[in-house]
Amino acid sequence: MERVYKFLKEAQTYFLATVEGDQPRVRPFGTIDIFEGKLYIQTGKSKEVSKQIQANPKVELCAFSGGKWLRVTGTLVRDDRVEAKKHMLDAYPSLQGMYSAEDDNTEVLYFKDATATFSSFTEAPEVIKF
Repeated sequence: MERVYKFLKEAQTYFLATVEGDQPRVRPFGTIDIFEGKLYIQTGKSKEVSKQIQANPKVELCAFSGGKWLRVTGTLVRDDRVEAKKHMLDAYPSLQGMYSAEDDNTEVLYFKDATATFSSFTEAPEVIKF
């Protein structure tokens, strides 16, 4: 999982795919964190992406960096603990103007039953489960 985290930090931007009914939705994200041995992302509960995740928590993200790409599939689980939110916001101080660990909007979610696949055009895919 540490390798997945490092790749996503290096890429800076990844794209998160959710579904809304039968319509796929993809948008850029930048937050990634490891807290208590789990890989976390962050968003706002008021956003459509949050509503889509709550309706169907199965997601996939994709990032590209240095000629390689990473896909992570799994189920996102909401963690409403202040400690988890604070850890994420401490890692991304620029978000503290929009989010707070104590507000009702900040949402952090961790991957459960995740599969990460590292790929490139020149190497065989490598799969990591966490």
